[in-house]
Amino acid sequence: MRLGGRLSGAIDVLTDIETRRRPVADALKDWGLSHRFAGSGDRAAIGNIVYDALRMKLSHAYLMDDDSPAALGHAVLLRQWGLSPEALAVEFEGDRFAPEPLSGEKLAALRARNLDEAAPHVQGDIPEWVQPAFEANFSDDWLAEAKALAGRPTLDLRANTLKAGRDKVLKALERNGAAAAAIARHGIRIPAGEGPSRLPNVTADLAFQKGWFEVQDEGSQIVADLVFAQEGEQVLDFCAGGGGKTLAMAAAMNNKGQVHAYDTDRKRLAPIIERLKRAGTRNVQVHEDMSSLSPLAARFDRVLVDAPCTGTGTWRRRPDTKWRLTEKNLEERLAQQQEALANASAFVRPGGLLLYVTCSILPQENEAQVHGFCAANPEFEILPAADTWRNLFGSDGPQPRSKDGKTVTLTPASTDTDGFFFCAMGRKA
Repeated sequence: MRLGGRLSGAIDVLTDIETRRRPVADALKDWGLSHRFAGSGDRAAIGNIVYDALRMKLSHAYLMDDDSPAALGHAVLLRQWGLSPEALAVEFEGDRFAPEPLSGEKLAALRARNLDEAAPHVQGDIPEWVQPAFEANFSDDWLAEAKALAGRPTLDLRANTLKAGRDKVLKALERNGAAAAAIARHGIRIPAGEGPSRLPNVTADLAFQKGWFEVQDEGSQIVADLVFAQEGEQVLDFCAGGGGKTLAMAAAMNNKGQVHAYDTDRKRLAPIIERLKRAGTRNVQVHEDMSSLSPLAARFDRVLVDAPCTGTGTWRRRPDTKWRLTEKNLEERLAQQQEALANASAFVRPGGLLLYVTCSILPQENEAQVHGFCAANPEFEILPAADTWRNLFGSDGPQPRSKDGKTVTLTPASTDTDGFFFCAMGRKA
């Protein structure tokens, strides 16, 4: 397919997402199934246009004076991919699959409009109602943080030290441009690429099949490291999901001690079994219901609550969720977080730790929750996470955001990772 056909495909997918209000991954999958003539490079390019359009939806629409799928798709090529209107015209010439060319009015708007004159939330490409939360969390830096969430994410991997060190994995993935991550001790990073370029399918690599590495954002690796699980300890991953942090903690413990993985959603937990086998993990017990976990109350050295959240820290990877998020969604997540903390805290032994993590950067889900929990449960107190950070990662590299040294927030702008919040709370002996 030529560029014109690829843009038309992206416009079709964006229209499907808008009219049917469905996840971008589902819309792209359906388009591919109904257009089997499209090759893998075509599908990757179409996906890139769609994701780029959704990441910068508001600023694209402002500069084009049009928020239609066609305007957004053209804006990606003109603003993000560096093509000029003249170059596009040449590309589309004689291509019967190309979309209708932009009108003179749209091109005039793009040339004349200045994004600095747009409303701040439009400049930052975030929903207007979340702007106050960004301002509260990041003060004068909030716009830079918002803009960083509209960039393309890298492909991050974690070397599974139970089977292979980072250097060994780097050598195996050398042809993919893999390099050591800047912060995570076992992290590996593959650049995001530009324009239509596609990321390598690393899960098809023999090294992955052997269990040498896992796909995991560097931020997720970092907060799993901050749990600081030690050999011989009893650790509970209370909201384990697919098991990414469970696997990381089990490897950090060198298969010594035990990690118990639990999640209220069995479907989310299901992939963990195959992942554990591939990784060579032998110290993990999976709990599908509370009945098998309840007898272990007050017996864990560390309890990780990777709480359900709005996912605002993952907007680079899931930009469609940015525009579906509502205040009602936030309220539901706040209630779920409070419930998860209350239930998980019962499993922390005296002198043990309760670790609270979200992939959100909204203060309502983060600082407000842990301070509220400790106020209601005075047997718990917040411990300085910044000290653990320095011990693990040093003070010379990228640093997270922290207002008081007690909690830390990772962001694309500060640590070049997805957004994550981490807090350690100790239970008094």
